[in-house]
Amino acid sequence: MEDNYKVPAKTAIGHVHLKVADLKRSLEFYTGLLGFELTQMYGQDAAFISAGGYHHHIGLNTWYSKGKEPAPRHTAGLFHAAILYPTRKDLAAILKRLLDAGYPITGASDHGVSEAIYLNDPDQNGLELYWDRPKDEWPKTDSGGVNMYTEALDLEGLLRELD
Repeated sequence: MEDNYKVPAKTAIGHVHLKVADLKRSLEFYTGLLGFELTQMYGQDAAFISAGGYHHHIGLNTWYSKGKEPAPRHTAGLFHAAILYPTRKDLAAILKRLLDAGYPITGASDHGVSEAIYLNDPDQNGLELYWDRPKDEWPKTDSGGVNMYTEALDLEGLLRELD
C-alpha cells in the first residue's frame, strides 16, 4: 500500500442511506418539512429523495428496521448526516421553517468555516443543516491551517437574512 496516497481533491460524499422505522413518516419529514423531492419509490420499503433533480441524495429504507426503535445513542454508528445549503439565506429559510413548524432543534453552532443547525429526524438520526463560508473567509491558525471552532450561532442574526 502506498503511504502517500491522498483521496483526489474533487472527491465528494455522494449520498447517505438511512434505516427508518416508518417510511411514510420519514417521507413526511424529509419531503414535507425539509423540502426534498421524492425521486423514486423502491417497492413499499424504500424511497430515494433529492434536491434539484439529482437521482438521490438520501435513501430511506425499512429493510431491517420497520417498526423498530431508534438505535441506542451511546453505541457506534452514524453521528449525523450533513446537508450543505448553498447560501446563508437558504440556511435561514430552513431554520424559519423548522421554527414555524415547532420542530425541535438540538443545537446551533458557528464553526468559523460554517454555520450549522442540528436536529434529529423522526428516527433520531442526527442531521446537520449548514452552509460553508467562502474559503477565503475561513479562520486560519498562525501557521496558515484552518482554525475551526465551536461557538453559539446567532440565530436572530441568521434569521435577519430573510428580511
